Amino acid sequence: MAPSGSVIDWLLASDPAIRWQVLRDLLDAPEAAWQAERAKVETEGWGAELLSHQDADGQWAGGAFMPADYSEEKWRELGQAWTATCFSLQQLHDFGLDPTSDRARRTVDLIGRNSRWDHDGQPYWDGEVEECINGRTVIAGAYFGVDVSPIVTRLLSERQADGGWNCERCNGSHRSSFHSTINVLEGLLAYEQAVGATAETRAARAAGEDYLLERGLFRRLSTGAPADERYLKFLHPNRWRYDFLRGLEYFRAASLATGAAPDPRLGEAIDHLRARQSQDGTWPLDWQLKGPVWFEMEAVGEPSRWVTLRALRVLKWWDEYAGR
Repeated sequence: MAPSGSVIDWLLASDPAIRWQVLRDLLDAPEAAWQAERAKVETEGWGAELLSHQDADGQWAGGAFMPADYSEEKWRELGQAWTATCFSLQQLHDFGLDPTSDRARRTVDLIGRNSRWDHDGQPYWDGEVEECINGRTVIAGAYFGVDVSPIVTRLLSERQADGGWNCERCNGSHRSSFHSTINVLEGLLAYEQAVGATAETRAARAAGEDYLLERGLFRRLSTGAPADERYLKFLHPNRWRYDFLRGLEYFRAASLATGAAPDPRLGEAIDHLRARQSQDGTWPLDWQLKGPVWFEMEAVGEPSRWVTLRALRVLKWWDEYAGR
């Protein structure tokens, strides 16, 4: 699939966080070109805006998972807040802040010294108890050059018998969830790319991948019905939530990292992705998570540059393999 020039132009008329990924992933631009654009994330647009909200101690909103002043009453009224440290780091990763920059290194150091998890005061880079949170902490740690191997060891020990993971394991759950599984899979892949794979991480990823593939990325294994209709809707940022496009993006990243061909069981999800493309070549933002954010990037119901970028690079990967 070759995206039309008008769609590419529309994507490029955007934020540096999107432009550099369009250059690298859709246009196969020379590294010097997309790296130069990527460097602007720190000083322009959404990346600079997010960094402007950082606290002097390296955190955001004074907390690891929740803002320091966010009460249960506020949660019930406004929804979960997405302004604290873990979600801000996740967005900086998604924006592509250069992990070798002085700003990134200073941030990582300050968070390590000052941030503690709400659960039981654990140091930030030690992780906490939930698989979803720990999976995303591994992603950020691997990206920003932190040794997160103890968290990885913990996640490897927490895999469910059906192959995936579930944040409710500590409350007695014996079944995996799409949400927890994708967070851990992304974390394990990021860890392998940063420091190398082991037999244990490969086996765990294979089991988690089979969990998703056996379900076609969105179906219940028992009935074949969609496990959640929202899995077929486009969401961005995903935060901790799963949807089928996030699943496809993981399998694209894993394929590019390992050289493995796309699994045929992804075909139905690919067909659904193609079917949702608008006549103008874009994809919409179907919904967003409730709760305070530092700033809005896109409007629900409108064409989404983020979703369109993600969809186009998945289809480019899929079609390039199909043409071999």
